[in-house]
Amino acid sequence: MKKTLFLLVATALSCNSSQKTIKENASEEPPIASEITYAETITEAELKDHLYIYASNEYEGRETGQPGQKKAIAYLKAEYEKLGIPAAKEDGNYFQEVPLEISKLPIGKLSLNNTDFPIGEHVLTFAAANSSNDEIVYIGYGIDDAVYSSYDNVDVTDKIVLLKSGEPIKEDGTYVISGTSEKSIWSNMSESLTKRIQIAVDKGAKGVLYYDKDNFSRFKRRFESMKQNNSGRMEVVNNDAPEFYSLFIDQTLAESILPTIEKENDSKVLTEKLTLNFESSNDKVSSENVVAIIKGSEKPNEFLVISSHLDHIGISGDGQINNGADDDGSGTVALLEIAEAFKNAADAGKGPKRSIVFLHVTGEEKGLLGSQYYTDVDPIVPLEQTVANLNIDMIGRIDPKREGDRNYIYLIGSDKLSIELHNLSEEVNKKFMNIELDYTYNDENDPNRFYYRSDHYNFAKNNIPIIFYFNGTHADYHKPSDTPDKINYDLLENRTRLVFYTAWEIANREQKLKVD
Repeated sequence: MKKTLFLLVATALSCNSSQKTIKENASEEPPIASEITYAETITEAELKDHLYIYASNEYEGRETGQPGQKKAIAYLKAEYEKLGIPAAKEDGNYFQEVPLEISKLPIGKLSLNNTDFPIGEHVLTFAAANSSNDEIVYIGYGIDDAVYSSYDNVDVTDKIVLLKSGEPIKEDGTYVISGTSEKSIWSNMSESLTKRIQIAVDKGAKGVLYYDKDNFSRFKRRFESMKQNNSGRMEVVNNDAPEFYSLFIDQTLAESILPTIEKENDSKVLTEKLTLNFESSNDKVSSENVVAIIKGSEKPNEFLVISSHLDHIGISGDGQINNGADDDGSGTVALLEIAEAFKNAADAGKGPKRSIVFLHVTGEEKGLLGSQYYTDVDPIVPLEQTVANLNIDMIGRIDPKREGDRNYIYLIGSDKLSIELHNLSEEVNKKFMNIELDYTYNDENDPNRFYYRSDHYNFAKNNIPIIFYFNGTHADYHKPSDTPDKINYDLLENRTRLVFYTAWEIANREQKLKVD
């Protein structure tokens, strides 16, 4: 599970596997169906065997681009070869190269009408930016929506644009876009910032000056942390992407450009001399996703992607290894067992009707980079033919803050893009597993923002229905103490079987899931 750049993660005391197993809580008389036979091949013993290897010291914490991560991908490749499940890539290579680079914090300044603003006080950027401009296009909120667009009657091609956070409000206090007193997605910083920047890119702008009075301090804390630790930001290298600059500015600089920015929403061209002079040096990093596939028997050109992240955070400064047994060793071994179950079914003539892609992504801990590369740069199977993504990230432990039955799992995102997927998930669980499905972190107002913090998000942003399976955090989260002996293997088995049953239903139903 990724530690976000803007949020602190809650931790608490852990609860462990000394409690009784929960197999007896499943339906007493399960329906007779072939999927049960294959689900039962997913066992505590095999999950444990895999995890004691995968989350051992030999793998050195599996940090992206480091030797331990290379050992991890070799292990996964060997397991798929052993199972006889082919690579998803047409060339037969299980590895999808993910080119990355560490962008060091730049040095330099922004100059506005010959007044200098050095980086770190009134302006922040996390990558090099060099540009000379005689005008800036102010586009208000930077929104482009069916109800409201900041881009009407303005051309931003090859321009630096100035925009602000928030959304328009009518005189009666209702929001223009929702038409009610409820805020729209454009008031959600985590999601709307990405959308605003992408719209500017799509409109042909060459850079953004983003003014968010309420959140500039958060961006600045991140900048200061990186500066103190002398650390850079790891990013996907996309040589086909147009050069684009993203800068964050505070109230002082924003009002120096446009004194009325707080009150003025209409787009306009500002005649201002703006020079960006930020230099940085980047270090290249080599890393890989591991991707296998079982082709569908009837609808091979429709795809279900099941994902987990293969990486973790590596070795601490004091030399201790962060083994990442729960995060995300648990999801990784669950995915291997699910793949084996589907291969057993296929070998018995009961293979899935739709193709199933088993996607182990790298770079999750660095910012969801492996899944970003897969969805944004090089999707091995077409996104428009991908019916859903089931993402598994931390399913082997118990959240000590949670009260109630230990036989639970947090589900996030199941109803965000497809009510049909949500209902299917509920029905499958009731039919086969009777796990308590907890939607605590599915709340849009959840301060942890987990919906945005694992690899499913890169599918969701592409309008692909998702479910994120998650056990919550614990005292060993992102610490050397996240070890295989603390995993609740009975729970890991149950949760893995739930994902399998859900995948089985999605892959074999007659109609594709509706996106609504």
